[in-house]
Amino acid sequence: MNQDDTNNHARWARFRFSVVGSLLASPPPPGALRAALMALASKTWTHPITATPTQLGFSTIERWYYVAKKAAADPVRALRRKIRRDAGSHPSLCEALEEAIHVQHKAHRRWTYKLHYDNLGAQGRAKPNLGTLPSYSSIRRYMCAKGLRRAKGRRTPTTAGGEAAAVRFETREVRSYEATHIGALFHSDFHECSRALPAPDGELRKPHLYGCLDDRSRVACHLQWYWSETTRTHVHGTSQAFLKR
Repeated sequence: MNQDDTNNHARWARFRFSVVGSLLASPPPPGALRAALMALASKTWTHPITATPTQLGFSTIERWYYVAKKAAADPVRALRRKIRRDAGSHPSLCEALEEAIHVQHKAHRRWTYKLHYDNLGAQGRAKPNLGTLPSYSSIRRYMCAKGLRRAKGRRTPTTAGGEAAAVRFETREVRSYEATHIGALFHSDFHECSRALPAPDGELRKPHLYGCLDDRSRVACHLQWYWSETTRTHVHGTSQAFLKR
């Protein structure tokens, strides 16, 4: 359970207590409880998560009231949403199916969850020991919990180096940018053209494209073709980038 889930549970508990708290602080006289609950059900409340206007049913408020009344020592804790006993487990998946999921994901890390699910269904028809295939959401939830996510980036060759690069890409954090603010960091580099073109002196040479990018926004500050990759051309291109930005 992440921190947001914990905060939501606490918000719901405080909200439920705010609804029935008046009945606990000042209990209605005998025979007037139903009217008091009906009055609370007719009110409009602010949803604890979405902050939108909402109304509560009579039976819902009644259930919250008796739960809080029974736990007089700590009614707010008693009104927290109960966590299922099997939370975090996957009872609909047998051991053979879990192993098949891991084997299939290792062989096809770039497949989508839907493609994995469809192929597991085909395996289940050919291998009865996998049992009944659960719903798509159950398979997807299991794969997310086990970290079996779709591999990002380009396709890697089936070589030792390619496998090592794929593992490194999946196990380490890869950021699209490093700087936290626009204009804090710039990247510049040259890219050699794939074709040779006639230069002013008549010779065929491959030009070089100078590029300068803002690290955070990924804006191209300046792009320009040069016939050589030298300090002079780099200083000229960088100066143009600074003047433009």
